[in-house]
Amino acid sequence: MNRIHSHLDEINMIGKLADLKESHYHQSLILSSLIQVLIDKGIITAQELQQKSKELDAALTPNPAHPIS
Repeated sequence: MNRIHSHLDEINMIGKLADLKESHYHQSLILSSLIQVLIDKGIITAQELQQKSKELDAALTPNPAHPIS
């Protein structure tokens, strides 16, 4: 019985992963569309978006010289 339960758990996990993949695709599509509309309307530039992405990445990336213990 444990083996059957394990297989059902695996099937359930695969289904959840597929749902997450589809959700991620739709969210990425909406975000890309929103960014493109903002650029097309002249509200932001691609360079401003790239700079802000670099700033946020730097702020959210742990500093290896000062690791969190």
